[in-house]
Amino acid sequence: MALEAEMAEWFRRFWVEEDGQDIIEYSLLMTFIVIACMWFVGAGRASVSGVWTSANSSIVVANNSAGN
Repeated sequence: MALEAEMAEWFRRFWVEEDGQDIIEYSLLMTFIVIACMWFVGAGRASVSGVWTSANSSIVVANNSAGN
């Protein structure tokens, strides 16, 4: 009977106390930040690729001009 009373008290404290609430909130916040960063990286990939291609083309043109 004592074990049942201990378990009942543990469940009551678990339900009433809010000690773990901060951990859950920070975990959700970090998850949101990671997802947002992944989205920004994915959305900016084409832009970075375009800048890289443009810079590479300029270098090739400059190299060809210098070689002539």
